[in-house]
Amino acid sequence: MNSFTIVFVSLLALTVLTQLWLAQRHIRHVRANRNTVPDTFAHKITPAAHQKAADYTMAKTRLGMVEDLLAAVILILWTIAGGLDWLDGIWRQPGWGALATGAALILSATVIMGLADLPSSVYRTFVLEQRFGFNKTTVRTFASDLGKQVILLLLIGAPLLLAVLWLMQKMGTYWWLYVWLLWTGFALLMYWAYPVLIAPLFNKFKPLEKETARQRIESLLQRTGFRSRGIFVMDGSRRSAHGNAYFTGFGKNKRIVFFDTLLDTLADTEIEAVLAHELGHFKRRHVFRRMALTFSMSLAGLALLGWLIGESWFYTGLGVSSPSTYMALTLFMMVGPVFVFFMQPLFAWGSRRHEFEADLFAAEQTEPAELINALVKLYEENAATLTPDPLHSVFYDSHPPAPVRIARLQAQHGSL
Repeated sequence: MNSFTIVFVSLLALTVLTQLWLAQRHIRHVRANRNTVPDTFAHKITPAAHQKAADYTMAKTRLGMVEDLLAAVILILWTIAGGLDWLDGIWRQPGWGALATGAALILSATVIMGLADLPSSVYRTFVLEQRFGFNKTTVRTFASDLGKQVILLLLIGAPLLLAVLWLMQKMGTYWWLYVWLLWTGFALLMYWAYPVLIAPLFNKFKPLEKETARQRIESLLQRTGFRSRGIFVMDGSRRSAHGNAYFTGFGKNKRIVFFDTLLDTLADTEIEAVLAHELGHFKRRHVFRRMALTFSMSLAGLALLGWLIGESWFYTGLGVSSPSTYMALTLFMMVGPVFVFFMQPLFAWGSRRHEFEADLFAAEQTEPAELINALVKLYEENAATLTPDPLHSVFYDSHPPAPVRIARLQAQHGSL
């Protein structure tokens, strides 16, 4: 066991212990507040709804603990236990060459990891979500989605992977810069193409027919100077009772999408407020900042891989006996999350800050009280806990806790 193996195992153990400790804190805190609705919500959320959210949160957190443990075990099996080395030996036997062998290794490892995650996904969908009344997915839909994902992996992922491996082999010392340019271009293409080419494979989209809501939305878009290719309703109820709204696309392909479940829950004024919040992310340039951060981090990661690819300790420390460009890429993708786990609070802080800014924008464009009403309904409909553990929230939550978020709105715009 070399020194890098010790570093990797130690950091993985610390990561898992931290995940389990935070999860236990979260469960204890939610359970302790299960029977008491926060004062801010006492007249808006019933005790039964608050208890359901607490139970749902604890159930999801317990499942997450199991998933974290299994993920760590599987990662050990892939790396220092020799799983990747064994799989590499199988694909080297036909003598296809580094390009085809590397693609086969990575694609097969991806499929195996997907199969390993399948029991958890099935349990989450058909047991946990079903227990709390959220699941609408049939076995047929679940299987169809899985099949489409595999087809997309082969049609889109395989050519991209072959191009990446070719660049790694042919572009010399600075291959990582060419790979970054390819990856950035592909990501931008997917931002643009997803709404019209990928999303319709999984859901049906139709123009918003609710005239009063449409008029309000069009007025909001006009006064904020935002252009999109349309306002669409997605059949989210086909899979889940959860509600949501989002923007998708890039450039002229931007679309506004509402889940049909959301439209059944909110009043027109509340729909306008939710949309204004989403608009705030664009107007405050959050989308572009996140893209810039993602692209910057991917460039730094690829540059780091460009150094690691020539270091024998990187391979041997992770259980690989035959170094190769494709194995370096595989190892980096697998173990990378372990080495950036403790940066998670920083990413979560940035996301929560953006949510506050988007809320402020929405409150300037619509009635703040309508945004608060919409948020309360969304938290209730999605059974999101109103009392998360503060430290767990700081570490993980991309959105501020409901009481904090609403208190900020009230402080900025007076008592509502």
